[in-house]
Amino acid sequence: MVTEVALTTDLAIILLSATVAGFLARQTGQPTIIAYIITGVVLGPAALGIVEVTELTETLSELGLAFLLFLLGIKMRIDEISHVLAPIVKISIPQMALVAIAGVGISLALGFGTLEALIIGLAVMYSSTAVVIKMLTDKDEATSLHGKIDVGVLLVQDIVVVILLAVLAAGRPDDVAEVATTLVVVLVLVALLTVAAIGASKYVLPPVFRRVADNKDVFFLVALSWAFLFVFVSDEINLFLSPFGIEAYLSIEMGAFLAGLALAQLPYSSELKDRVNPLTDLFVMVFFVSVALSLDADELLFYAEEAVIAAVVLMVAKFLIFFFLINWQGFSLETTFLGSIGMLQISEFGIIVGVAAFQGDFIDVEVLGFLTLLALLTMSVSVYFMEFNHQLFERLEPTLSRWDTGDEFQGGKKEYKDHAVVIGYDELTRNALSLLDQEYEDVVVIDRRTDHIETLQENGYDAIYGDFRNSIIRKESALKKADFVLSSSVQTEVNKALLGEVSDDATVFVEAKTADDAQKLYDRGAHCVILSAQFTAERLAEYLEAYLDNREVFDQAIEADIQLIERNEPFPDLAERLRGGLDD
Repeated sequence: MVTEVALTTDLAIILLSATVAGFLARQTGQPTIIAYIITGVVLGPAALGIVEVTELTETLSELGLAFLLFLLGIKMRIDEISHVLAPIVKISIPQMALVAIAGVGISLALGFGTLEALIIGLAVMYSSTAVVIKMLTDKDEATSLHGKIDVGVLLVQDIVVVILLAVLAAGRPDDVAEVATTLVVVLVLVALLTVAAIGASKYVLPPVFRRVADNKDVFFLVALSWAFLFVFVSDEINLFLSPFGIEAYLSIEMGAFLAGLALAQLPYSSELKDRVNPLTDLFVMVFFVSVALSLDADELLFYAEEAVIAAVVLMVAKFLIFFFLINWQGFSLETTFLGSIGMLQISEFGIIVGVAAFQGDFIDVEVLGFLTLLALLTMSVSVYFMEFNHQLFERLEPTLSRWDTGDEFQGGKKEYKDHAVVIGYDELTRNALSLLDQEYEDVVVIDRRTDHIETLQENGYDAIYGDFRNSIIRKESALKKADFVLSSSVQTEVNKALLGEVSDDATVFVEAKTADDAQKLYDRGAHCVILSAQFTAERLAEYLEAYLDNREVFDQAIEADIQLIERNEPFPDLAERLRGGLDD
C-alpha cells in the first residue's frame, strides 16, 4: 500500500508541476517541451531529488512516445506521402552516414576511445521523433511539405534504430553472421507488420469502423484497442517467435506507428486525430519529464564541456548536411531551410542507444551521461529554432538565395481554393449539391455519418468524415479559402464559429432554428439564413393557393413530388424540378 501511495504521489507531483510549467511556458511564448525537461531536472536527483523514476513513470513515458507515433501514423495517408518517398530515402540514408561520421570525428577529437567514438557516432545520427513531431503538431505543420520530409526521414531513422537496438541488446556479437541474422530477422518482422497493417486497412478495418464510427465513444475505444494490439505484438514479439527458436527486438513505437498508419487510410482518420491529441499530450508530458528525471548530476556533468562543444558542432553539421541533401532533391529554398532547421537535435533514441550500449558493456556510464546531456542540450536549443523557423528564414533568405536551384518540388496533396464547403449531408443540403457542383470545380462535404460519406464519395464529391467543430476538420476542408459555404447545422455556436473563420469575400448560407437565432447570424455577416419552419409555411401557402385556385397546377406539383420521393435520388436535378408545377 505504501508503495502504491508513493507511486501515486510521485505521479501527481509530476503532472501538477509539468502542467504549471507548461502553462507558464505558453503564457510567456516558450516551447512546452523546454518546460517539461526543466521540470524533470528540478524534480529529479540533479536538483531537488523529490521524485524518482518508477515503473509507473517509465511505462507512461514509453506510452507517450508510442502514442506520439500512433498520432503521427494517423496523419500519414499513403496517397499523400507516396510522392516524397523516393527523395526521403535518398535524403535519410546518406544523412545518417554523414552525421555518424561527423559524430565519430568530433568524439575522437574530444579524446574518446575508438569504440566509444563509434557508439557515439551511431547514437547521434538520429533526430528526435518526440521533439520534431510535437513541434510540427503544435505549429500545425505536420502535413506541410517540409513536415512530410522531416517525418519521413524520422521514420527511416526509427527503422534503423530498431535494428541497431536489436544488435546492441544481444551484447557483443560473436561474429558477423550473428549481426547479419539479427538484421534480417528485424527487417522481416517490420515488413510483416507493415503488410499486416496495410492489409487490415483495406479488408478488416473498413467494415468494423463503418459499424462503430457513428458512436463517438465506441469509435475512440476501438481505435485505441487497435493501437494497443500492435503495441502488444511489438513488445511481446518473442512470444510469437519462441516456437521457432528465434529471438528479436521490436520497439512499441514502430508498432504504434503502423497501427496509426492503417487507420490513416480510412475516411475517419481526421476525426480520430482530434480525439487522440489530448491523450497524447498527457503521455508526452510525462515522457519529457522522465527523460530528465533519471539524471544523476555527477554522471551527467562528467563530460559537460565536451558535450557543449559537441552540441554546437553537431547542430551545425546536421543543418548543413540536411540542407545540402534536401536541396539536392530539388525542393524549394524555403522547404529546404525549414526541413533542415527542424532536425538539429540529438534524438531521445540516442540516449536509448547509449543505455543499450552501456548494458552491453560497450561504453562506461560517464559516456552515457555525455550522450544524455548532449541530447538534452540539442533538444532544448532546437525547439527555439523550430518555434521561430519562418522568421529565421525571412532574415536569412537573401544569404541563402545563392543556393536556390530554381526547382519546385510539388507538395502532392490537393489544395482547395475558391471552392464550396457544405456542412452536413441531409434533405436540405443534398438538394443543393448538384447546383453547387455545376458552379464550383471542388465541392467539399463534411458529415458525421459513414453511409453519407460513402454515398458522397461514390458520386464524386470530396467528403470528409468528422465534426465541423474540430479545427483539424476545418483546416482539411480549407474553410478559410472557400468561396461559398452552406451549413445545415442549426446550432448557433457552430454557425457563429463558421462566420468568424471564413474569409470576408466568402458567401455563407446557414440554417437557424428560430427567428432570434437568424437575426444574430445576419448580424454576424451571414448572407442567407434558412428557417425551415418559415420555408415550410411559405410552401404550404403555395400548395393551398394552387389547390383552391388551380387544381391542375396542384395535381402536377403533387405528382412531381411523388416522383421525386419514389426515385429517392441522393442528388436530385433541381434545375429540372424547378421548371414546372408551383415553381413556374
